[in-house]
Amino acid sequence: MSTTVRTAIDIRSFHVDFPEEELAELRDRIAATRWPSRELVSDRSQGVQLAMLQELARYWETEYDWRKAEARLNALAQFTTEIDGVDVHFIHVRSAHESALPLIMTHGWPGSVIELLDTVGPLTDPTARGGSAEDAFHLVLPSLPGYGLSGEPVEIGWDLGRTARAWAELMRRLGYTRYVAQGGDVGAGVTDAMGRQAPEGLIGIHTNLLVPALGGTMPTNTDEERAAAAQIATFGQSGNGYFVEMATRPQTIAYALLDSPVALAAWMVDHDTDAYYKITRAFVDGQPSGGLTRDHVLDNITLYWLTGTGASAARSYWEVARAAALAAAAGQPPPAVSVPVGFTTFPGEIIPAPRSWVEKVYPSLSYFNEAAKGGHFAAWEEPELFSEEVRTAFRTLR
Repeated sequence: MSTTVRTAIDIRSFHVDFPEEELAELRDRIAATRWPSRELVSDRSQGVQLAMLQELARYWETEYDWRKAEARLNALAQFTTEIDGVDVHFIHVRSAHESALPLIMTHGWPGSVIELLDTVGPLTDPTARGGSAEDAFHLVLPSLPGYGLSGEPVEIGWDLGRTARAWAELMRRLGYTRYVAQGGDVGAGVTDAMGRQAPEGLIGIHTNLLVPALGGTMPTNTDEERAAAAQIATFGQSGNGYFVEMATRPQTIAYALLDSPVALAAWMVDHDTDAYYKITRAFVDGQPSGGLTRDHVLDNITLYWLTGTGASAARSYWEVARAAALAAAAGQPPPAVSVPVGFTTFPGEIIPAPRSWVEKVYPSLSYFNEAAKGGHFAAWEEPELFSEEVRTAFRTLR
C-alpha cells in the first residue's frame, strides 16, 4: 500500500499504491453481488434504492478507475507518524506564502481526506483564484484513527477527546506554535474537543455541524428554533439508523462492510437525505451536484474497501457514545470553549443550526454565516464556497 522514508523525528513519507490483484478482486466481488428484490416504496424510506445501487455497482465494476484517485493523493505530500500507539496518516501542504496561517482540518464519516482534496488549492493558494496572500493557509489534513490510510486503534478509548489531543501533538511535531482547526461531522466533534481542551498554540476553531445539539436540549422559543428541533426529531426517528447501529453494535455491521463492497457502498451512501438524493442523481441521471460526482463518491468508498476500515470507522461511533455515557454518569459537563469560534451552516445539513443555538453552545462565537448552498459534505460538494467560509471565519485571527 505504501512506501515510507523515515525522518529523524519519526515522520515518514507515504505513497499510496494498492496491488492490481486487490482491484481485480474488488471487481469480482461486485460482479458476484447477490441482490435483494426492489424496495416496496417510491422513495428512500426503506433504505438505499435498488436501481440507484445497481447503477453505482455497474459503473464501479466496469468504468471506474481507482488509479486516478491514487494519482490525486500521491500528487500531495503525505506522511505518517505514530501518535499514542496509532500510525496517523496526514496530508501536509505548505503554502508558498510564508505568512500563511497553519490549519488542521478534519473529515468525518462516511468521508475521508478525499472529501477535502478540492479545498487544498483554494486554501493554500488563494492568489491563483484572485484572492489575497493574507488568506493563505499551511494545510494539515489527517485521516482519523481507523479511517482510510491511518492505522486502526487496537484498544478502546479513542474517543473525540483523545483524537483532539493527538491532533495537538501532530501540530507540535510539525513545528506549528500558532494554528487554527476546522471540522465537519465527526471532524466537528474533534474540533469542538480541541476548542474545549485549548491546547497551546490553538487560536480558533471553525465547524459546520453543531455537534452538541445532537445530544443536548436546545431552546425552542422562536419559530426558527422550533423548526430546527422538529428536524432533529425527524432525524432521530427515521434518519439515524446508521448512527444507532455503529454507536451500539459496530462489530455486527462490520462483517458485511468487510465482505461485500456493495454492502459497504449502500451503508456509506445512506447517510442523509440531501446527500443521498444528490448522489442518486449523479449515478442515475448523470447530474452531479458540484464535487459529488460518481468518481469522487467512488474514490471515497474504494478507499474504505481497499484499506478495510469499514469496521474500525464504525467503532469510532461506539467510542463517542461510550465517552458521552461515562461523562453523563459522572455528571461532568465539558469545559467551555475559550478560543474564538467560527460557524457556517449549510442548507442541506442533517441538522439546522439557528444562530441562537450556536451562540448558546459557543459564547465565544466570532463568526456566523448561513451559506446559500451546500449540504453535509460541503467541502466536497462546494469546495470554493466552503474554502471562502473558512478564510472569512479566520480572517480576524491573523
